[in-house]
Amino acid sequence: MVKLKNVAILGSSGSIGTQALEVIRENPDLFRVSVLTVNTSASLLVQQALEFRPQKVVIVDESQYDDVRLALEGSGVEVYAGEEALTDVVQTPEIDVVLTALVGFCGLLPTIAAIRAGKDIALANKETLVVAGGLVNALAKEHNIRILPVDSEHSAIFQCLTGEAENPIEKIYLTASGGPFRGKNRSFLESVTKEDALKHPNWVMGAKITVDSATLMNKGLEVIEARWLFDLEPSQIDVIVHPQSIIHSIVQFGDGSMKAQMGLPDMKLPIQYALGFPRRINNRFPRFDFLKYPELTFEQPDRVTFRNLELAFNALEAGGNMPCVLNAANEIAVAEFLSGRVGFLGMSRVIERCMNEVSYIRRPLLQDYIETDKETRIIAQQLVTNF
Repeated sequence: MVKLKNVAILGSSGSIGTQALEVIRENPDLFRVSVLTVNTSASLLVQQALEFRPQKVVIVDESQYDDVRLALEGSGVEVYAGEEALTDVVQTPEIDVVLTALVGFCGLLPTIAAIRAGKDIALANKETLVVAGGLVNALAKEHNIRILPVDSEHSAIFQCLTGEAENPIEKIYLTASGGPFRGKNRSFLESVTKEDALKHPNWVMGAKITVDSATLMNKGLEVIEARWLFDLEPSQIDVIVHPQSIIHSIVQFGDGSMKAQMGLPDMKLPIQYALGFPRRINNRFPRFDFLKYPELTFEQPDRVTFRNLELAFNALEAGGNMPCVLNAANEIAVAEFLSGRVGFLGMSRVIERCMNEVSYIRRPLLQDYIETDKETRIIAQQLVTNF
């Protein structure tokens, strides 16, 4: 008999969180929801809590605590509020795996708390490894927990490596759709709008990650994440544009042979794989039909026009706290773009200036990452204001 896995979902109102709940809804004999958290979506949190009956929920926006508490009164669900509650609830003894579906730097401390509590991590918050990959990996090893990738590209690499423990990786290829502006030049990009950037050709995602996909920063963050997930040197990681998004990534081994993981662009598959690992769970998801995709094409990314990808590689090469600077500057730049206060190409200019101006630390500790994030956000905000 298969033991029920108790799952905590940090960020249950977002794209990954809601799709994870779909997977759990379809597999009640395999998974039980123990914890749900949201930032501001109180009504959705209440709806999810009444359906899945978790032990605990967190509404980060403390002003909505009373509304959630009253709505769940008598349900048996414990209600907490505030950012600190995130690091507390992940330590709940019954939890087996924590799905970190938070967006941005805010996922780092709860993920570290979960690791220290001995919980396996289903990682959808790539920023955790981008910001502090070495520290997080060391903690995972110390506490003997698994970090199971949820991003489709990293899940693909992870799946390709199953059974290959004795065969070193020569290179990995992370595939990218190219986003909505594939093939466009900088003159075109000068005038694109928020609405243009949010029209992703293949995936349905939240606003921040959709903009990151349009600028290719999402792929840059994935490059840094892959370095830590798979213990690779920067020279072992490449990016290839694959507009159809059918091949999710590729591993090349020392004999020149390559393994690719393929499937329709559906995030429920990597979510399900991470939650169910090492077991593959049968499902009723749509199946790939080769005849509907007679051509799978590939091209090099344009790292001159889409400078964010180049900046991410630069940050990875620099190491230290530079990826943390890259991430924090990008979070501010994207928020300001979505608010209409900086242009599409202006985001790269903000990020590059921050990488040049923020204090560099070669061997940062956790507090250094926290201070770097704060310093970068202040500088990035000033740059946007002065643009």
